Amino acid sequence: MSERIRVLVVDDDEMFRTVIGKELRQMGFDVTATANGEEALARIDGGGVHVALLDIRMPGVDGLAVLQAVRERAPATEVVMLTGHGTVENAISAMKNGAYDYLTKPCELDQVEVTIRKAYEKGLLTRQNATLQHELARCGCGQAFGLIGQSRALEAVLDTVGKVAATDSTVLLRGESGVGKEVVARAIHANSPRTKAPFVVIDCASLQENLLESELFGHERGAYTGAVGLKHGLFEVAAGGTAFLDEVTEVTPAIQARLLRAIETKTFRRLGGTKDIQVDARVLAATNRDPEQLVAQGKFREDLFYRLNVISISIPPLRDRRDDIPLLAAHFAAHSRVSGKGRKAISPEAMQLLCRYPWPGNVRELQNVIERATILSTGEVITPQDLPDPFRALSRDPGAGPNGPLLPLRKVEDQYIEQVLGAVGGNKRQAARILGISERHLHRRLRNGSSPPLDEEVGQRDA
Repeated sequence: MSERIRVLVVDDDEMFRTVIGKELRQMGFDVTATANGEEALARIDGGGVHVALLDIRMPGVDGLAVLQAVRERAPATEVVMLTGHGTVENAISAMKNGAYDYLTKPCELDQVEVTIRKAYEKGLLTRQNATLQHELARCGCGQAFGLIGQSRALEAVLDTVGKVAATDSTVLLRGESGVGKEVVARAIHANSPRTKAPFVVIDCASLQENLLESELFGHERGAYTGAVGLKHGLFEVAAGGTAFLDEVTEVTPAIQARLLRAIETKTFRRLGGTKDIQVDARVLAATNRDPEQLVAQGKFREDLFYRLNVISISIPPLRDRRDDIPLLAAHFAAHSRVSGKGRKAISPEAMQLLCRYPWPGNVRELQNVIERATILSTGEVITPQDLPDPFRALSRDPGAGPNGPLLPLRKVEDQYIEQVLGAVGGNKRQAARILGISERHLHRRLRNGSSPPLDEEVGQRDA
């Protein structure tokens, strides 16, 4: 249900209060009217006022004094000053002191409506930012680790992060693509004694075997065709810091053997080299697959698995931490990565849809959806119309949601792929980047639908 905008009209002109109140109620606003500044302040102190229409000239406590009090007592209440032609300069001065805007009486009703709605949007942004900061302060452990949330599922992750960060133990991070495994890895590094040393991400799924081996361990000049000079491997670059092996279960058996030796002995040789190189780098690894099953199938070395799995942290999917969705969404909206777009608030109706959606792409998908909505929204508030089609379908189906029937995951993914492609004008490379998958995977998906689901594609990086 849409939130009704609560408007307080403050004017000593009884006729004006009666007429404007009647018109605003017909527009759908919830209106309260008072005749003087004292009554207005009592109503403001009672809470719940979104926008105040405040006459500048009133007997007793005038509008400017009320404005100052509102800014101190109820900063999320937006004030629109009402002025005659002779007091416009005072109204402009009031805006410098925190008023949202001013209207000159007699007012055009259309202009009044537009001004109230825009003032409400600005106030909504203020309230959401205040709520976000309050919740982050309340669950301070997550804020300290750079992780946003208050759910019990995330608290269990944070508790383990707090215990392992100060150690040098190897950690295996498990979870679906997009849940934030790299974010957790960075949190462990940032809260460890190695925080001032490098944090090096090694994407094990994106490179062929020979290229990955060179990236990991480096090569000597002439080690192979094209090796025209010495190259330091990422393990060397991570010396003193942390090496994060993303999607480690995708590496080939030959690389698995070299990784095992490097982790066990903290030594390795460059490709084409003959000398052992000693390096002190903590190893964190991540996978979106079931490593025990891969070990049972003979696809992953058991000894390497046990070396990596000293500490295991399972990061829950977003659908299992729905309490965190409002905080995450508000955070992404308030810290937009889109250049030229300011901070955005999220309307209650849009937030309800975000909380009901199944999120097959997890936190990464949520961030991408908010980024898209930020681009498409024309005001300061993201509305359901700014969200992709699957979300608007939820608004048309009251039974859909976490406790009702949902579309099959494949269907939701297909709809989202189509939406992203439409948003980027059919540019498959850009669409693949937004979706967090390879362009080849996207082509296969569009061609015959035979490729794996989005969260099973190797090569995805965590949000």
